[in-house]
Amino acid sequence: MEKINSFTIDHDIHKIGFYLSSVSNNLYTYDLRFKTPNGGDYMDNASMHTIEHLFATVVRNSTQKDNVVYFGPMGCRTGFYLILHNVEFDKAKNLVVNCINKCLKLDFIPGNSRKECGNYLEHDLQGAKKLLSEYLNIFG
Repeated sequence: MEKINSFTIDHDIHKIGFYLSSVSNNLYTYDLRFKTPNGGDYMDNASMHTIEHLFATVVRNSTQKDNVVYFGPMGCRTGFYLILHNVEFDKAKNLVVNCINKCLKLDFIPGNSRKECGNYLEHDLQGAKKLLSEYLNIFG
């Protein structure tokens, strides 16, 4: 089988940051790397799950909502993937910063009921905001 693109990245040298992972058919996959791969410090499930709810809701209500294809966590618990249609790096970077700032202002977790979420009891709003704030620092 062919190796998928995300497995071609050398995770021993990959650092925390915001990266363009791939472009195909005008689909831009961005790597929002919150934690150093294989660094021993990973996002906890509850905070990561909450970030997924916060950011996915905010980005799908942004000015770029029609270009949002996907936002979700990496299984390794070091970051998230954001897939956008026709949104190049600088515009995506600004979008991420703006969305994080909006997430930090929320005092509730969107989609956090039994009917809306398959694991509605595993959330941590304060933990999510702490991770989002730390990640926001990479943008200066």
